[in-house]
This record gives sequence, C-alpha cells and structure tokens, in this order.
Amino acid sequence: MNYKILSTETVFKGRVFDIQVDQIEYDSGTPGVREIAIHHGGAVVLPVNPEGKIVMVRQFRYPIDQWLLELPAGKLNKGEDPYLCAVRELKEETGYTAEKVVKLGAIVTTPGFCSERLHIYAAFGLSAGDHEREEGEHGMSMIELSMQEIEQKISAGEIIDSKTLSGILMYKIQYEPA
Repeated sequence: MNYKILSTETVFKGRVFDIQVDQIEYDSGTPGVREIAIHHGGAVVLPVNPEGKIVMVRQFRYPIDQWLLELPAGKLNKGEDPYLCAVRELKEETGYTAEKVVKLGAIVTTPGFCSERLHIYAAFGLSAGDHEREEGEHGMSMIELSMQEIEQKISAGEIIDSKTLSGILMYKIQYEPA
C-alpha cells in the first residue's frame, strides 16, 4: 500500500450495493479519491446433469438490455454462507436439488471499483423439482448443453457473462480430462 485513508463516506445505500467514497493520500503527499461499489458478493452454481450436460439459464439483464445465457447465480444476504446461497439459487432458478455441491473457487468481478466476490460451485446428482423464481426471473428459461456446445457458444460470442466463463473454466480444469 502506498497510501493512507483520510476519510470514508457512504454516499448511497442501495438494495444491491452501496457506494463508498474514500479520500486518500499517497505516500508522495498527492491526494486521491476512490469510489467503491460495496457488494456482499454472491454464489454461482454449475449444475451437471446425469448425462454430463451443464444446466444454464437464459435471463434478461436490465443494465445491458440483453438476454444472456448464464450459470444460475444470486447475491449473498449479509453474512450468508456462500454454499447455502448456491444451493438456494440452484433450486430457485432451475428447480433442481443436488446430492453433492463442491466449491470450484472464487472470483472478484471488477476489483477496480467493486468489492464483489463470487463463490463458484459445481452441483452433481441432480433431482428435478419445481423452481422458485423471484418476480424479476419469471421470463427465465433453462437449457442443458454439452461442454462442446458451450465452447461453440463461447466462440460465437453467445456466452459473454464473466461469472459463467469463469465457472466453465474452473470446472474444465478440475473435472474434464486433459
């Protein structure tokens, strides 16, 4: 660290994230400002069906006005265990429950201005059930794709979501033969 924090102020408190502004001073004496989106993080789950296909969801993303193909995911409640969030989101978005859920890793999404950390899990031994989607997720649909189909969609620019790309890579490294 080559700076010290002079003051911190939360200038916005939202439902999804807060905005914090820090006044800093570098060791050289030069002042600076850091604007940070404070986010509790989330969990992502890569469900693998008995045929080895990956269960994905297609949902509309309001900030970019676009439908995206993604892994199921959701935000953590303050202090929530990421594993429990992953299990909840799997059921909520797909209807599936899993016999086994294992952590693949974690990513930071945009560390230049946001504190969000996403915990990524794989789910195996899926059992179908009814989804429990939230109001903003009612247009969501599911699709099950082989790894080859996913790779084709990535190459074609049809899968662009960073958490999904990260989860696919983590899964391939840990579970796919070289």
